[in-house]
Amino acid sequence: MNTDEKGSMIGVDEVCKRLKVSRSYAYRVIRRLNNDLKERGLLTIPGKVNSAYLEERYFATELPGLAQNNAEMHDGGDNGGGLQGC
Repeated sequence: MNTDEKGSMIGVDEVCKRLKVSRSYAYRVIRRLNNDLKERGLLTIPGKVNSAYLEERYFATELPGLAQNNAEMHDGGDNGGGLQGC
C-alpha cells in the first residue's frame, strides 16, 4: 500500500521522517492525534495514525492566521534535537 493513499495508516518511522522529530516525540504525536480521533468516535490503532489526518493537522496551509495559531497546534514538547532514534 502506498503511504500517500488517503486513509492509509503510518507508523512511528514515517511520522519521524515527515515531521523531522525524534522517535519518542513521534509516538507522542501519534498518541495525541489518536486521542483526538477517539474523541470523535473513530477507531484507532495504537502506534499508527491516519496519514491524511497527520497531514491535515501538521501541514494545513489553508487556515487563516496559520502563523499565529501554530503554537496552539504544537503540543509543546521538545523534539530532542531532530531525528534522534529514527
